[in-house]
Amino acid sequence: MMTFEELGVNENLRRAIEELGFESPMPVQEKVIPHLLGEGAEGDVVALAQTGTGKTAAFGLPVLQRIDPEMRRPQALILSPTRELCLQIGSDLADFSKYMPQIKVLPVYGGSSIESQIRSLKNGVQIIVATPGRLIDLIKRGVVDLSGVHTVVLDEADEMLNMGFLDSIDEILSCVPADRKMLMFSATMPNEIARIARKYMHEPTEFVIGNRNEGSANVKHIYYMVNAKDKYLALKRIADNSPNIYAIIFCRTRRDTQEIADKLIADGYNAEALHGDLSQQQRDIVMRKFRDGVVSLLVATDVAARGLDVDDLTHVINYGLPDDPAVYTHRSGRTGRAGKTGVSIAIIHSREKGKLREIEKKIGKRFERKEVPTPEHIIEKQLYNLADRIEKVKVDDEEIDKYLPGVSRKLGWLSQEDLLKRVLSLEFNRLLDYYRDAPVIDFIDEKPRREKPERPKNDQDKDRRTAQRGMARIYVNAGKADGFFAGNLIDMLNHTVEGKRVDVGRIDLMPGYSLFDVPKADARRVVGALSGAEYAGKRIYSEIADPDKDYARASARKKRGAVAEEKPETTYEYFLKKNRGGTKKSSRKKK
Repeated sequence: MMTFEELGVNENLRRAIEELGFESPMPVQEKVIPHLLGEGAEGDVVALAQTGTGKTAAFGLPVLQRIDPEMRRPQALILSPTRELCLQIGSDLADFSKYMPQIKVLPVYGGSSIESQIRSLKNGVQIIVATPGRLIDLIKRGVVDLSGVHTVVLDEADEMLNMGFLDSIDEILSCVPADRKMLMFSATMPNEIARIARKYMHEPTEFVIGNRNEGSANVKHIYYMVNAKDKYLALKRIADNSPNIYAIIFCRTRRDTQEIADKLIADGYNAEALHGDLSQQQRDIVMRKFRDGVVSLLVATDVAARGLDVDDLTHVINYGLPDDPAVYTHRSGRTGRAGKTGVSIAIIHSREKGKLREIEKKIGKRFERKEVPTPEHIIEKQLYNLADRIEKVKVDDEEIDKYLPGVSRKLGWLSQEDLLKRVLSLEFNRLLDYYRDAPVIDFIDEKPRREKPERPKNDQDKDRRTAQRGMARIYVNAGKADGFFAGNLIDMLNHTVEGKRVDVGRIDLMPGYSLFDVPKADARRVVGALSGAEYAGKRIYSEIADPDKDYARASARKKRGAVAEEKPETTYEYFLKKNRGGTKKSSRKKK
């Protein structure tokens, strides 16, 4: 493995980066730094690498080393798409140049005082890190001179393209010497980026870290498939199953972003929203709280999260998959950074499988499907996490000892086991109450018939009578022949079952009867409410389904009059009798 010294990095820079924890160069640094520092290496560079792979040091160290500290005018220009990324790059370069005090780095961006930026420029700076809009404003005011710039860096070039900065880049580069060195760093390589390279660069050398458009090697890609209505429940279970989660949750719209954040906050999670409807001051506060770890779940849109640079994310969660697979690459690249591992999660419904397959092709990786964490698994994970925290907690014996006698007198009657149970209950009663009798929410794939072996009809009917895990199967004596469909069933449950709303799982509608799943804890309440109810003049009978009872055969016998029971009217017959005073017999006469 190479060292920074072998790459040609000078002593002052090495000393600073060693204090920052840099031990050995990352792949992008090994390729780019020697090229930029080597004698006679004046060619332009295109580097394709994921976010978080060390790109800032790859261009920042050579740029700093090539600066003439005696010349107090701009010699290097770094363009970034967002204010946040501009600040991050400026901060990193200031850290790298800690032992090079003559070198001045100035971030210039919108949303901050332009007067203070003008004063700094007049005092003399060698490196400008800028967003395109603010830099053009300064150029038009005649306060920034780019005629001495020998190096231009476009960072996150694909993002600049997505944000419509192509014309601005044209305008800025017209103010820079034609013989400047140009470096372009991008996570993906769409055709438009290749055209920019051909237009602005002179026979650039291309460095590809990994494969083109590939996802980070340190990121594990997982998806959970649920019904659309259960996405939020799945999100909470994922968060609860990772006690130390530190994540960005990506939503497609501003409205979804705010709505999900509000729900998480109301449910007791440390969450905040980040989207375009917030003022710059509000955004700064939210991002500071997230960087400081005060907020552990940041719900964001893609645009608002651009430039948010955090190295320790444990998860990226896609609450809605993006239309463009390249956007997923950017999202997932925010975790698994600086050599750490990360997890990128997609919560999808069945209609999003096509998008998932497109993303797999783009990033060259397969998503692993997992079952949504069960309540038992979540509570076990949380308990072990609490035990770990208790085990590692720092105890100040001198201070605590003063209070132990009084607490011991108060709790001395409790056994060790009772005391432990109470400590755990204090922490977990909310979780235990919330997850008691919680249903399974995984979507069960319906495979094409050709993939299924043919089975006897009675076996298929038995499958219908079997409830999903954690649920109970309910039978009602109304079906499609009665005009009884899923919407009618839900409406009947909402109007007849008292208390909290019942979650309904799989529904099977047959001609003469219906079967549906409800949580086990609600089964008897549902049967009691439905039995005796009426639908379209038909008296409803309901029971907890018996897996061994052939409801199809029983329904057929009733239809043939094999049981001494009046045959129920169909919706059509009921309609005739109700509105025309007719019966089945009289309606036939009319025909």
